[in-house]
Amino acid sequence: MQHTKGFTLLELMITVAVIAILAGIALPSYTDYVTRSKFAEATGNLADLRVKMEQYYADNRRYSTNAGGGTCGGLGGNVPAASDVRYFTYVCASTAPNGIGDQQFVLTANGVPAQGLGGLSFTVNHANTKATVVAGGSDIAGKGYASAACWVRKKPSDC
Repeated sequence: MQHTKGFTLLELMITVAVIAILAGIALPSYTDYVTRSKFAEATGNLADLRVKMEQYYADNRRYSTNAGGGTCGGLGGNVPAASDVRYFTYVCASTAPNGIGDQQFVLTANGVPAQGLGGLSFTVNHANTKATVVAGGSDIAGKGYASAACWVRKKPSDC
């Protein structure tokens, strides 16, 4: 009696089907995890930039570089330099001038469309109010994220 080694076609097809089902479940979860990991750059840099603005205010009693206002102080202007920038661009706007300078600011991190983050913005202001803005019809909206009055960490708008 001769024994052959190997797999039957049925065994091979069952194995392929199991692998396909596992890949169908795991791949979307993995791509969402990669997207969410990119958010850490924005939230970390915005928190750091906000502290720098508050330090500048403590020294100068204004958020602007001069009494006329309009240019964020402590960050090198309205386009602050943040560390390890790959997925977001950063903007600062100082507002609400009085006799000595601007008394409010808003820092914004805008997602880079080439990184799959088009239409996503994180903001923080002088009162430490955080928000996430997702533009309708954008790349990030297509992935299931939505705007919220906090920094979104998970879909659709969990903080």
